[in-house]
Amino acid sequence: MARQKGVIKFKGSLGDVTYYKSKDGYLLRERGGVDAQRIANDPNFQRTRENAAEFGRAGKSGKLLRNAFRSYYKSYADSRMVTRLASLLLKVIKTDNINPRGERNVVDGNLSLLTGFEFNIRGKLSTTFYAPYTALINRETGKMSLNISPFVPETYISAPGGTTHFSIVSVAAEVDFNNEKFEVDSTKTTILPWNNVETAAIEHENTVTAESENPLFFALGIEFYQEVNEEMYPLRNGSFNSLALIKIDHES
Repeated sequence: MARQKGVIKFKGSLGDVTYYKSKDGYLLRERGGVDAQRIANDPNFQRTRENAAEFGRAGKSGKLLRNAFRSYYKSYADSRMVTRLASLLLKVIKTDNINPRGERNVVDGNLSLLTGFEFNIRGKLSTTFYAPYTALINRETGKMSLNISPFVPETYISAPGGTTHFSIVSVAAEVDFNNEKFEVDSTKTTILPWNNVETAAIEHENTVTAESENPLFFALGIEFYQEVNEEMYPLRNGSFNSLALIKIDHES
């Protein structure tokens, strides 16, 4: 492989030669690979086309699901969240035993595989919030309810350093993957002190379309704050806030 010397540095392709930067400096190599036209038409690349179609479908479904919850994680999702979700949705697609390979989709797959998905790997709900809770989805009424018994915050919440307060949010989403639409409803507690005084019981009820035939997703999150001069500020810009899918209802 050739290595570029001298003061001129650039990246990209020139004819059949590609220039790129690596840990060893600026390098160049001859472009290769299979012609796109051949991949699109050659019977020998049938599996490649099928895999590409399903991979694209996983990415598209992931984007829709992310958009449904975007308002609740956008300031603190980790840098690999998009990839992690797409990878998991590809596994969901592979559980579709209705459609032929290449046409499988998330709607006909096992969406329960997404249960427990964390939107922020740096602040996972599973290692942050330990208080017992129940989450219910009533497809007939479209109501999703969260019930948390009284608990002592310092005992049941593993808060990052500097925390003085917290709040709990629940998010209900109905996602229509076929028509690329979603409906979302959420409930958030007041900002509560992170101390050794037991909280009151917490009850949330969120509502989406009654008798919907679309997949229903229920998420639970926790946000951390620091009080400074009687003002509440998101702790470290919310970088350790948590949001995870805790329950999923899928009719198919």
